[in-house]
Amino acid sequence: MTPSGKDGKGRRPVALQAISAVLGAFIGIRKGADRDKDLASLTPVQVIVTAVLSAALFVIVIVTLVRLITG
Repeated sequence: MTPSGKDGKGRRPVALQAISAVLGAFIGIRKGADRDKDLASLTPVQVIVTAVLSAALFVIVIVTLVRLITG
């Protein structure tokens, strides 16, 4: 392992970490320790892009379900 710890071993990929952070924030369940880790390792751009894409996907799913239900 390198001294900086950036060899990728034992870490979740950044995309999964961003998704986890955003989904946890959407439903309101995040541990303080997890939040601190996310703040240290994720950039605001990663979080914003993930949040926008997640919100768009949520809206698309809801609209599709409503259209299927209402016929």
